[in-house]
Parts: sequence; structure tokens; C-alpha cells
Amino acid sequence: MAFQFKKPSVLPGFGLTMGFTLFYLSLLVLIPLAGLVLQTTTMGWSRFVATVTQPEILAAYRLSLGASLAGAVVNAVFGFLVAWVLVRYTFPGKKLIDAIVDLPFALPTAVSGIALSALYARDGWIGRLLPRGVEISYSSWGVVIVLTFIGLPFVVRTLQPALEDLDPQIEEAAASLGAGRLQTFCRVILPSVMPALLTGFSLAFARALGEYGSVVFIASTSAGDAQIVPMHIISKLEQFDYAGATALGVMMLLASFVLLLTINVLQWWSRRYAT
Repeated sequence: MAFQFKKPSVLPGFGLTMGFTLFYLSLLVLIPLAGLVLQTTTMGWSRFVATVTQPEILAAYRLSLGASLAGAVVNAVFGFLVAWVLVRYTFPGKKLIDAIVDLPFALPTAVSGIALSALYARDGWIGRLLPRGVEISYSSWGVVIVLTFIGLPFVVRTLQPALEDLDPQIEEAAASLGAGRLQTFCRVILPSVMPALLTGFSLAFARALGEYGSVVFIASTSAGDAQIVPMHIISKLEQFDYAGATALGVMMLLASFVLLLTINVLQWWSRRYAT
């Protein structure tokens, strides 16, 4: 069977639309990223290594990746529960809750950062209830909370269509065959929605990894203490160290690419397993 570059279609325009797609992606994605990499080459390999391996930068890597991963995992669990409730149950105030889920989309990042930092500050509504010595604002815990807040809609909105397409009769059939609730969830529901769950997880993780506007209000201002990588990038730009800023940007780009590639492989595996 001969290889076909594109599937036959009664609608013309493949060449035009493909050309526009490549031009659009190149203009918005490939060219800026290529410029980022080229700017880094002006500083030399030894300076690049010295810049991206400073102790405070390594601490920022750990915080950015760890907090983003923690926020995405929390959203994967609780976002699944929220999406399940919104899809499967009818109750008073459902539309209001459904609208509240989108608030992190609509709120400016500065507003959400200020609100959360004030809420979890030592004299805030929640901060004053915490045991003495437990600090949320201006700590790594505050960063995790902010990144969890901004990532929740990605998981919920990605899972909702998958749960709506899941026929409840499949669950009833599993129950009639003797499967318990846990077995039905692990062997019927979870494999069916796993691709959507991984997609939501990856979107929440990617969004958290590049977040700056809301985190800057709750992260520590002390060097090396609860500072994410974008804060160091902004600091280098303020010092007119453009090469150093792009070096950190390249490292975050590589980390994002590797992690998202891993998640895409897991998505492919889960779809293959589900079928």
C-alpha cells in the first residue's frame, strides 16, 4: 500500500492551510525560541555552565519543578473530583460552582497573587489560624498553593468532556459482572479518562512552570530562598544580563520539553492500553 502524505478529503485547501499553519507556528513559536538559543551562544560554554549551576539557581530549579509538579498532582486528584461532581450530579448552585472554576482564567495573575498572599499571611484569615512557626506566605508552601490555584481549571475543563462521553451503562455492566466500586473505578473509569487526565495534568504543569505574575507576591524576596526561576530571569534582565537571562530560559525550555515529551509518551501509551 502506497504511503499517503494526507488523507483524501472532498474539501480542498490542504496546501494553503498547511502553509499558513507552518508560517503561524514559526512566527509565534519556532523563531522566538531559536532566537533564545542563539542569544545564549554569545556567552560561551564555560560562562553558560557557571550561570546555570549557581547554588541559588539550582535551588530555584528544584522549587520551580517541585512546586509545579506538586500543584499539578494535587489538581489531577481534586480536579478529577470537581469534574466528576459537575458532570455526574445535579444540585443547587451547580452553575455557580462551574463558573467559579474558571476564575483563575479570568483573574489577572497579580490579583490572585495579592489575594492569596494576604489570605495566608501571618495576620491573614487563614494565616492566623496556623500553628506558630508555620509560614505559608513567602515560603515554598505558598508557591505550591498559588501554582495549584492557577492550574485547577486546566484539569477540570479537560476532564469534563471525557467524563461526559463516558457511558454510565459501562459502569452498570461492570457492577452486574461483580466488580466492586474500586474495581470499576480502576479498571473501567480511570483507563477511559486517563488520556484526558494526563492532558490536563500536563497543561497545569506547563502553566505552573512558567508562572511569574502571581508567584512574585507570595514567594520570598530573599536571594536563594523560595524563589522560582522566572524571578531570577527578571532579576538578570533588570541587571542588563541578557545572556544570563536567556541561559536560564534555555534550561527551563529544555526541562519543559523533556517533561512534556514524557507526558505525551504516557498519553500515547494510555490510549493504546485503553483500546
